[in-house]
Amino acid sequence: MQNKGLIRLVAILFGIACIWQLSFTAVTRIQENKAAKYAEAKAQQFVASEAVNPEVREFVLDSVASVRNRAYIDSINAEKVYMWYTFKDVKEKEINLGLDLKGGMNVMLQVQLQDLVNALSGGSTDPAFLKAMETAKANNVNSSQDFIGLFGEAWAQTAGGRRLAEIFGTYELRDKVKPESTDAEVLNVIRAEAKSAIDNSFNVLRNRIDRFGVTQPNIQRIENSGKILIELPGVKDPERVRKLLQGTASLEFWPTFQGNEVNLNAADARVAEILGNLSDTTDTVNPLDTLGAESAAFKKQHPLFAVLSPSGWNTACLGFAQGVDTATVNKYLAMATDVLPQGFRPMWTVKPSEYAQGSNVYELVAIKATSRDGKAPLDGSSVTDARTEFNNNQGGSPSVSMSMNAEGASTWARLTKDNIGKQIAIVLDGLVYSYPNVQTEITGGNSQITGNFDLQEAEDLANVLKSGKLPAPATIIQEQVVGPSLGSASIRAGLISFLIAFVLVLIYMVLFYQGAGLIADVALLCNVLLLFGTLVSFGAVLTLPGIAGLILTLGMAVDANVIIYERIKEELAAGKGFSKAVADGYKNAYSAIIDGQVTTLLTGIILYIFGSGPVQGFATTLIIGIITSVLTSIFITRLIFDDRIAHNKTVSLSNKFSRNFLKNTKIDFLGARKYSYMISGALILLSLCSIFFKGFSYGVDFTGGRTYVVRFDQAVTAEDVRAAVEKTFQLAAEQQNIDQYSVEVKQFGGDSQMKITTQYKNNDENTAVDSEIESLLFDALKGFYAEETSLENFTSTLENPNGIISSDKVGPTIARDIQRSAIISVLLALLVIFGYIALRFRGWTWGLGGVVSLAHTAIIVIGFFSLFNGILPFNLDVDQTFIAAILTIIGYAINDNVVIFDRIREQRNLHPNDEFKKTVNTALNATLTRTVNTSVSTLLPMLAIAIFGGESIRGLAVALCLGILIGTYASIMIGTPVMYDSTIRSAAKKSAKK
Repeated sequence: MQNKGLIRLVAILFGIACIWQLSFTAVTRIQENKAAKYAEAKAQQFVASEAVNPEVREFVLDSVASVRNRAYIDSINAEKVYMWYTFKDVKEKEINLGLDLKGGMNVMLQVQLQDLVNALSGGSTDPAFLKAMETAKANNVNSSQDFIGLFGEAWAQTAGGRRLAEIFGTYELRDKVKPESTDAEVLNVIRAEAKSAIDNSFNVLRNRIDRFGVTQPNIQRIENSGKILIELPGVKDPERVRKLLQGTASLEFWPTFQGNEVNLNAADARVAEILGNLSDTTDTVNPLDTLGAESAAFKKQHPLFAVLSPSGWNTACLGFAQGVDTATVNKYLAMATDVLPQGFRPMWTVKPSEYAQGSNVYELVAIKATSRDGKAPLDGSSVTDARTEFNNNQGGSPSVSMSMNAEGASTWARLTKDNIGKQIAIVLDGLVYSYPNVQTEITGGNSQITGNFDLQEAEDLANVLKSGKLPAPATIIQEQVVGPSLGSASIRAGLISFLIAFVLVLIYMVLFYQGAGLIADVALLCNVLLLFGTLVSFGAVLTLPGIAGLILTLGMAVDANVIIYERIKEELAAGKGFSKAVADGYKNAYSAIIDGQVTTLLTGIILYIFGSGPVQGFATTLIIGIITSVLTSIFITRLIFDDRIAHNKTVSLSNKFSRNFLKNTKIDFLGARKYSYMISGALILLSLCSIFFKGFSYGVDFTGGRTYVVRFDQAVTAEDVRAAVEKTFQLAAEQQNIDQYSVEVKQFGGDSQMKITTQYKNNDENTAVDSEIESLLFDALKGFYAEETSLENFTSTLENPNGIISSDKVGPTIARDIQRSAIISVLLALLVIFGYIALRFRGWTWGLGGVVSLAHTAIIVIGFFSLFNGILPFNLDVDQTFIAAILTIIGYAINDNVVIFDRIREQRNLHPNDEFKKTVNTALNATLTRTVNTSVSTLLPMLAIAIFGGESIRGLAVALCLGILIGTYASIMIGTPVMYDSTIRSAAKKSAKK
């Protein structure tokens, strides 16, 4: 092998880089363990010193430990804990676990564009407009097109030639929509306004999330869809999250106090006086009692200034505080209201201050509430437009222009006149986005806000100002809540299955290939290191299906080594020396390895594009695993072989048991094809009958609805739970005159855990429905608990071991999107593989054989899930994870076809005069050992997942196991014979034409 030194250097550097990336996860765990031990010790100390009632001892221990743990972590956030990295930096670089592994809440929100269109029309009552809106809403149910495009099409059909400018030529849009504007131009204006509304919704949600206090929240826009995906690990109150995420943003304009109008020294003294009169219990509870004596003394004398640094400015900015201290500052200021000016309200800036030292430091703004009702003198409903401009007087820096309606302009003129030389705060959702200086009275309603903005900040402020004019609420269309107990169980199951699978593959390779098996095991260990290091480097999320994908790649990684080793054995059998046999074995194996992995990689990419959530996690690990597997299987093993050869040593490739395994077989596979056609035809017919007549049990992400996993404190039966739940939901549906309330109950894991799915009020997006369904479930199931429980405990998903431990909600729109994506992804995968195989082997008959083999395997696996649903004692739902399994089977099963086709092509080139039937049979027999070994090495880890991987991915593992078995059979007995028959027929037709 050429450039061995360079390859060795690159491999070492790559390995070091991966170890470096993984070290952040190790450091994070060390620091979090320290925090947990510290918190536990302080909690025990508190309980011992306060003589806590034994009945509430555990609750107090948990509460105090939680507070102390969080305080410890907050205290080291800015400290360097690993070289030059702070704990915050290290935490951001650790391996990301999906919510199914660590618990939390995953929410998909949809910005309601129909409300936006209606608002932009000024609430038009034009009959044609109303009809177009209704048509667009109806068409939106089954269309992938955006609502604005559907509305434009509906208007063209119903308006009778009228222009949209008649509807949208409002006072607010007078500068953008003219009487002569075409419909296309008006729709572009609406789309621009929609983008602003979505951008603002995204910013509002991002800032609301920052106040939840969760670790590593994630929020991302899904481009061109109006959807926003939010992940909140470990969030404690899902109901609060639902309300805050779907609440309407409130834009307000407030006058402010100047610094000399607020006596912070008096407030600090007042707080010190009040705290001094309290018992010492407060000090005992304080989690930051590791402060030095001098700091502790200052904190006791000046509690407010210990957490707030006064600005010393005579402006609305009173001071600065760390983000973790803002709540404490608010609490202290509330204690000192008697020494603060009347109407004083503290509010914080939405972004960290650029004037303060350190990161995550915010500005305290002194809001002045002057009205009797405590409301802002001006709100966002008065703003008609806001846009970003460039101020030539300030060197072309960005500024924001704002326009108001007549009523707002009058109020604005009065407000600016009364506050010349002071600041007016622009507040959204209780956070200050800007507090510009008022230089003069502003009349006419047109204002320009200047400041030290960059372009992004100016655009954000413009979107904020327009938020009151553009009511485009975001509603939850998909939701998943996973309790920490279920998450920790998933981690445990995932680790156990991974370790068992890994050991099984290592042992199998050594047992079959002896010394060469050890080399393959070294490559496999390197592969795991590179895979995890790459996952961390790219910030990919590891989910439970992702662990399944990782385990699958372990089996597939061995495939390349099996192909290489079998080729080396053939070269040795041909009489070549060990060195020459190794070189030729690797060279002859390259094409089969690359072709097989490329087809799997293509399906992985398709799965990533069309999948979502955990399925994308599966696709990510699969894609990365394929790449690292090829690198380690080819280069790492070759380096070890060459090193042995350089020292005049050989490597054993078999033992007395495996040496003659399937060697020199002369099976007439093509001669038996009529029987395989009959067997497969019967299986496909049975599968199709079951699919069309029995159907499937669809997961909630295909049907829409809500699914809850409920844990009981004793064993229960699915029949009893189903009867109780159906009775309760039927009664509720009859009282409210609802037709659809279907309920499905299945055992999920042990006999004290049930999975309950319902379509009750699935089309109702009101947040109150979630609470109503949880209450109905509690009423139906409370009698099944040995110990009495409350509604609060039953629904506290993230805090209690029993009750609802996880939940899923999928709206009808997102369910249809998932169905559509599933169908497209499967068909596209088959089409791409057909095209690749046909191109690679220069004939459509080769592509046909591969695709028929894959379709055969997919249909039988799908039929199995239909036929045995409700019969086997585990979940066989058809959902996103199942589609991921089908796509993976398609990508994996084609490997066998590719290896066989590659050998047929090679045999044809070596023996061009041989009969084609003989060539095909020879190739099938020559690759039989590889086919069996690859199937076994992949099947073993997937069996480990099916047995030990946990209930939530058992269906995925069963589908993959079945796909491996059927796919292996199909590649030999279906795909290759179909290729042979179609090639013979095609050649006969060409001969007849001549």
